[in-house]
Amino acid sequence: MVSLPEDDAEDDAVTNSATADTDAIWAALAEVADPEVPVLSVVDLGIVRAVEAGPPVTVTISPTYTGCPATEIIGTLIREKLAEAGFPGATVRQSIVPPWTTDWISEEGRAKLKAYGIAPPKPRAANSGPIRCPRCDSPNTKRVSEFGSTPCKALWRCTDCLEPFDHFKCL
Repeated sequence: MVSLPEDDAEDDAVTNSATADTDAIWAALAEVADPEVPVLSVVDLGIVRAVEAGPPVTVTISPTYTGCPATEIIGTLIREKLAEAGFPGATVRQSIVPPWTTDWISEEGRAKLKAYGIAPPKPRAANSGPIRCPRCDSPNTKRVSEFGSTPCKALWRCTDCLEPFDHFKCL
């Protein structure tokens, strides 16, 4: 059996502790719901860009668009959840470079949007074709208004089931 010198063992312990902290931080962030679409976590939404285990913990987020009113609330929710998870005094930074894109929404997030009744955005590379109704999956839909329940969504209606629905705008 080979034993590590004490310095290497301490370095490994620090690395393992930082990795465990980072995993715990990401797990806590996965429980922070978006205030405008509560079925999505901030991780599902793809706005968490970086995590530094600290201390103090620093989380970098990208707002879905400049001036999004939910960004400040999201920062507060992140700090509260991290404090609950044993990481008090966390800092939340905002970064608009690179700008957030709907491509950063996870596949799980897209499925959650659809199940919630919001037509998810397609990845920009596949942004052709009709917007499908999240209720009946019909491609026979029509935009009613460029503005939906929030600025990041447009109001659509299915011409088959006649139900209105929001479509998350592609950015």
